[in-house]
Amino acid sequence: MLINRRHVAAEFLGTALLVMAVVGSGIMAETLSKDVGVQLLANAIATGGALLGLITIFGPLSGASFNPVVTLVGAFIDKGVSAVSVATDIVSQTTGAVAGAIVANIMFGHATFETSQKIRTGGPTWFSEVVATVGLLLIIWGGKKAGAHVASLVAAWITGAYWFTSSTSIANPAVGFGRMFSHSFAGIAPESWPMFAFMQMIGGVIGYSFIKLLFIENEVNA
Repeated sequence: MLINRRHVAAEFLGTALLVMAVVGSGIMAETLSKDVGVQLLANAIATGGALLGLITIFGPLSGASFNPVVTLVGAFIDKGVSAVSVATDIVSQTTGAVAGAIVANIMFGHATFETSQKIRTGGPTWFSEVVATVGLLLIIWGGKKAGAHVASLVAAWITGAYWFTSSTSIANPAVGFGRMFSHSFAGIAPESWPMFAFMQMIGGVIGYSFIKLLFIENEVNA
């Protein structure tokens, strides 16, 4: 099977630019304000804005998943997607996320290669990642079903979920992995990432079940 280079490049660049926005805005927020609430607001707005633009331009090229959970759920829904395509997307997203963090570090004078020391742990935080991931999946497939502008919906969901989840809604194993490589407001310690990724995958399973119930089985039974 031939690999679509545009598709791979879109997933790599999209995820890299997304993580660059998340990490870079977090560093800028820490530089400009000592108020954690203001830092979170700045980080949320920058992330939502980046998502809106990136999903809009890369969507026609790759679907703009930028997220292994979204990629996997999409593959289970669309049985025609190959395992090679899924694996390639996940590798592109993960390496892109690391590259985005490195670029943000360089822009703000941090060490090019560093690891976060920000511990994120605890039951409520882990549960929040399940909720954030389920919501993200419903927003994507529900938006498609409604014929809405999915980029706007995803941007709105993530911006809001920064505030109403105790984990600040990472909801993405690749983005979380990339954020390990910047010791900043948006960072996540390496020892915290595995549980985040695990809970996001659980959210993926639950989200897929809801998508099947709400948006797919109805079409079959109609």
